[in-house]
Amino acid sequence: MPRKQSIPWMHRWSRPLIAGIATLGAVVTAYLTYTKLTGDAAACPTKGCDIVLSSPYATVFGQPLALFGFLAYTSMIVLAIAPLLVSSSRNQIRAQIEAWTGLMLFLGGTAMLVFSIYLMYLLTFEIQAPCIYCIASAILSLSLFVLALLGRDWQDIGLPLFAGGLVAILVVVGTLGVYANINNPAIAESNPTQPLPGGYTITTTSGEAEIALAKHLAKVKAIMYGAFWCPHCHDQKQLFGQEAVQYISYIECDPSGINPQPQRCQAANVQGFPTWSINGQTVTGVQTLEELAKLSGYQGSRNFKNVESLRS
Repeated sequence: MPRKQSIPWMHRWSRPLIAGIATLGAVVTAYLTYTKLTGDAAACPTKGCDIVLSSPYATVFGQPLALFGFLAYTSMIVLAIAPLLVSSSRNQIRAQIEAWTGLMLFLGGTAMLVFSIYLMYLLTFEIQAPCIYCIASAILSLSLFVLALLGRDWQDIGLPLFAGGLVAILVVVGTLGVYANINNPAIAESNPTQPLPGGYTITTTSGEAEIALAKHLAKVKAIMYGAFWCPHCHDQKQLFGQEAVQYISYIECDPSGINPQPQRCQAANVQGFPTWSINGQTVTGVQTLEELAKLSGYQGSRNFKNVESLRS
């Protein structure tokens, strides 16, 4: 009697592993989506994560890019566990679902890997800021691709190679099309779903310390680069308040904004919003008033009233 051929461990465990890895990715992207929508600072050892989240690349069709990542990871979870939910007694139906979802897992993994490679390119050469969450997501995407490729017995390897190549081409073309207007994050085009060129309304009021700091920043010729649609720029202005923000030397980088100066933003190599230029130093992301006071050499009162007044 011939011995029953054993099933490779990769084939047995690929789907549970894919579901587990995709769940981790879903948690990460859900957190980044929440951070982007609320304007909170990301829990990150460097400011790279906030720089990435404040860049135009982090928004697609008016929604956080991380939201689309969350949907992609969630889809991978569903595809991975779908056959496992079918009773083993219904072998034929389960086999059909395994075959269909197996191909979809590979195509999904291919799409996520190709897009992650492009994002790594952006991090390295365009945004030039380290983001541990982005790097982690790229590693997870690579893991999903490998498991989807090696986690089943392909009867005809030509099918996944052809379909995967087609998906890769579509992802590259689609991605380049979405980001076609972003030659430099500093001069990104505005999105029609964003606020009017005047930007978000400043709802906080200023205390004497905020006004004094703003006047000091103007005196030392500190410059804030931003875009009218940028929620992080709005958060920064909220910290100063209505009265103080009038003294800030603000440069609008989006050509669709009011009094835009995209050439100055490009010349300053602005890579994310907001970006501050203070005493020869450049910092990106929302800065606390204490940090701005320190960078600018401000010696006045630091009894700031808007320390926690961020966009709701």
